[in-house]
Amino acid sequence: MPETLVCGVDEVGRGPLAGPVVTAAVILDPDVEIIGFDDSKKLTAKRRDYLADEIREKSLCWALARAEVAEIDELNILHATMLAMRRAIEALPILPALALIDGNRIPPGLNCRAEAIVKGDSLHAEIAAASILAKVTRDSEMVEMDACYPGYGFALHKGYPTKVHMEALQSLGVTPIHRRSFSPVQKALHVSVKSS
Repeated sequence: MPETLVCGVDEVGRGPLAGPVVTAAVILDPDVEIIGFDDSKKLTAKRRDYLADEIREKSLCWALARAEVAEIDELNILHATMLAMRRAIEALPILPALALIDGNRIPPGLNCRAEAIVKGDSLHAEIAAASILAKVTRDSEMVEMDACYPGYGFALHKGYPTKVHMEALQSLGVTPIHRRSFSPVQKALHVSVKSS
């Protein structure tokens, strides 16, 4: 193994009102080309699914990690995201020489050198690959949550604070997968307490 292995790290799910934040770390194989990387948000769902399969199959290694809703509420979303990123790097079966982190912060306590890169998912294939894996994983989970908690539209908005989601919060109340530390969820809880 070369001593210059680089992993890309990205997160999906900082902004939603519900569900975990999911992170991925990916070490691409320098000898195998995967075409079509970009920031996961700029790709169609079909293209993301296709690329996620390619990444799992052709990268040297990859790992997924997460911070659960309870951890987000306890730590706050920033610290929970940093924790999930560290977990993803630590879960890699190969220790990278360098971790390229999407964003402007480096998670504390990493077991390798790291560099934070703003808009890194559009600059580095490793970060774009991590972004795709994290988004495909989280989106799939939120579709499953839609079946568990019908009426909220989780399959559609993936927990983000859309008009449909906000209206459902008001009419249906708060589910166990909602982040109680987030202001709109707190307001919905307050309303349900007052009306009960």
